[in-house]
Amino acid sequence: MFFTVQGLLIACVIQAQSIAPIKHAADSLGFMIQVGDTAPDFELVLDSGKRFKLSEHKGEVILLQFTASWCSVCRQEMPFLEADIWQKHKDAGLLFIGVDRDEPLAKLEELRNSTKITYPLGLDPGAAVFGLFADKKSGVTRNVLIGRSGKVLFLTRLYKPEEFDHLKEQVQLALDQSK
Repeated sequence: MFFTVQGLLIACVIQAQSIAPIKHAADSLGFMIQVGDTAPDFELVLDSGKRFKLSEHKGEVILLQFTASWCSVCRQEMPFLEADIWQKHKDAGLLFIGVDRDEPLAKLEELRNSTKITYPLGLDPGAAVFGLFADKKSGVTRNVLIGRSGKVLFLTRLYKPEEFDHLKEQVQLALDQSK
């Protein structure tokens, strides 16, 4: 698959490999991973044109938001992710990537423009990355917090204010641990 980003033609290659095989059946929320699992490795191209490979960021705290432009709950959650997590922690060491499920770059750009988010977005053709974390038949929005060790620390599905408050706490705790 090829995309034009900032005048460059980029081949979007996704490598969906697992550091340690995940063998869970989907849970009631559609997750194929659990808290405590090693996050499966993947590679994607960000809307900036940069390549992101999870395994190259071990030792960092990473938040993945699985999203899509057609998802109204995602759009509801995005301003809170932007203000309460990204703006608060972007200079404190948090890597935050919105993983856009199976849409072209034009849709990704429209999503960014309409929601006014500034955190990086990545293209996930065929929902290959999504499929490492959740059953492809299940939906977005969902968030995956990954700690410095590469282990999954927290999972959310849909947007619920109480759960979101807990996600904010977990991000802060993860950033505070062994800097």
